Amino acid sequence: MKKLITVILLAITTVTVNAQITKVVPNQPTEKNNDDDNEDNLSKGYFSQIMGVALSATSNVKLFQFVYDWIGTPYHLGGDNKKGIDCSKFAFELYNNVFNTVIGNNSRNIFSMVNPVGKEDLKEGDLVFFKIHSRSITHVGVYIGDGRFAHASSSKGVMISNLADPYWTRYYYNGGRLLAQLASNN
Repeated sequence: MKKLITVILLAITTVTVNAQITKVVPNQPTEKNNDDDNEDNLSKGYFSQIMGVALSATSNVKLFQFVYDWIGTPYHLGGDNKKGIDCSKFAFELYNNVFNTVIGNNSRNIFSMVNPVGKEDLKEGDLVFFKIHSRSITHVGVYIGDGRFAHASSSKGVMISNLADPYWTRYYYNGGRLLAQLASNN
């Protein structure tokens, strides 16, 4: 069933992206994009549609592919694989696989590795932190654009949520961007 849905979404994306790509300006010569650009645009279109993020906000296909591959993985405190994973290990795995960067292993020490970023300044790949029923940071996710973030929810497993949802707005603490020296050391 998942393969059928994937094929249908890919077909819809192809039509949508081709409509965006083939816009011709009168009296201008048309340029053919190379195959890599077309494939990249199709991937961006596909992931932006299924994850609810605008195509214009999508720049890192590897990030979206990683998140897509983990969607639906159950939550398991201390888990570190597709049988079950928690929020900090999900962020750890994402950073390790997508950005080749090693980050901390719990939400509090991950926060110590970032420069705080305001919600309005978040960029794709930034981390978002929450204080849920606590005075300290208890949850972390990875921002994917358009107000959405990927995370391992204790109730629904790996999923995409919207920062504007009342629950996440209530417990949102801060965003963070990995310190430059940490990113460059990896």
